[in-house]
Amino acid sequence: MSIEVKVPTLGESVTEATVATWFKQPGDAVAADEMLCELETDKVTVEVPAPAAGTLGEIVAGEGETVGVDALLATISEGAGAAPKPDGKSEAKPDGKAAEGKSEPAAAAPAAAPASGGDSIDVMVPALGESVTEATVATWFKQPGDAVAADEMLCELETDKVSVEVPAPAAGTLSEILAQEGETVAAGGKLAVIAAGEGAAPAPQAEAEAPKAEAASAPATKRGADVEDAPSAKKLMAEKGLDPAAVQGSGRDGRVMKEDVMKAASAARAPAAEAPAPAQAPRAPTPADDAGREERVKMTRLRQTIARRLKDAQNTAAMLTTYNEVDMGAVMDLRSEYKDLFEKKHGVRLGFMSFFTKACCHALKEVPEVNAEIDGTEIVYKNYVHMGIATGTPTGLVVPVIRDADSMSFAAIEKAIAKKGRAARDGKLTMADMQGGTFTISNGGVYGSLMSSPILNPPQSGILGMHKIQERPMVVGGEIVARPMMYLALSYDHRIVDGKGAVTFLVRVKEALEDPRRLLMDL
Repeated sequence: MSIEVKVPTLGESVTEATVATWFKQPGDAVAADEMLCELETDKVTVEVPAPAAGTLGEIVAGEGETVGVDALLATISEGAGAAPKPDGKSEAKPDGKAAEGKSEPAAAAPAAAPASGGDSIDVMVPALGESVTEATVATWFKQPGDAVAADEMLCELETDKVSVEVPAPAAGTLSEILAQEGETVAAGGKLAVIAAGEGAAPAPQAEAEAPKAEAASAPATKRGADVEDAPSAKKLMAEKGLDPAAVQGSGRDGRVMKEDVMKAASAARAPAAEAPAPAQAPRAPTPADDAGREERVKMTRLRQTIARRLKDAQNTAAMLTTYNEVDMGAVMDLRSEYKDLFEKKHGVRLGFMSFFTKACCHALKEVPEVNAEIDGTEIVYKNYVHMGIATGTPTGLVVPVIRDADSMSFAAIEKAIAKKGRAARDGKLTMADMQGGTFTISNGGVYGSLMSSPILNPPQSGILGMHKIQERPMVVGGEIVARPMMYLALSYDHRIVDGKGAVTFLVRVKEALEDPRRLLMDL
């Protein structure tokens, strides 16, 4: 029976998309809900999952083609009897991932192998969030044969927005890892197998590799059995013929990094250098010499998404930046006077972001085009403010959204910012937390930036850049005095916002911050 794969609903007012990437090819086995391809619209990227398990038959719309809503993309031959690929390897992909269809005789055997020590428990990919169907395995913290406790973290997955930790569903022994670091896995896919119970036997492959483990027992003792050296370090040790036992690791838990291998190689050459040798002409450096000092790291999915969206913003919007400066003295004095009382009453610290959020909401009412967006040939004006607050995290920049910020108090804004900030740093933001923003504030001043031109966060038409507060000589009442000044930058889409509107917006923000009483009186 043949099942049709069609273009899903693309969103309000979006009628067509471009086929960006096919992740499966005709003849490949596919599992239900496994991602088949990715479509791109002028607003979002849409992932198309398989409606049923089977074998991908014909691809009707190739990469680069434009398709309408409900158009036919491909067909799937349904059921366990789906024909394998011509090479007879449909049960396992070349990269080692097991096919996740309904018929899995090859994959079932390893999962059941450790049954002698207890029941086998599958470790599955957890729910990744609304509209997120796949993730990349970032790091395994355990290896086959390691004992694990219930709820102990086994690995970390990365999506294009957040990181997801995968805990052990039960205590036992990790017997098999099915998805290695760097592999892409679908939501609900199988990551590993645990042999439940304290007496669980180690994985068969771990037993088969026992001679290797004994030979490498010295470095394993030095670094710990569950610590794996950096891939670049392994490659370099093999190239230079170094014994792993002779390399002292400087990474976490004794992990050997590339620079450790370079040091060990230099030390090995030192005795030879001390012996007298005939004079030789100095050798000219070659690109190969630099290659040993480089390390290639695959971009995370989040970093890839950030790069794509920022470049799209530059290519799409007529982006322009206008600047002003604000005397922060009044806000700093007000904050110093009331911060202790504010924290005692509301349980949250009074920061600068609530003042800027309030000032921007005030200015957006007067200049509504900065809070609007372009949809085709129409301008969509928003009679509300969903404020995006750009937040730096160890994995990249994210923009959680404070919804209806224009109707919130200072305390409510500060609480919402603190809550979203913690979630961002812990990698706990959901897709819903980062959708629907109408305007964004970015604070580069926390990193010491004095002036910059922020990039728009599409489809928004404006973003305000805050910067470092720095005392500068200013003329006040005919006298030169030192004042705490901050440069402000508004980047905007000139297709919808004129220069007059942009300047007016910044002036209103400046006025509100230099005299915060204006916010109370809506002036």
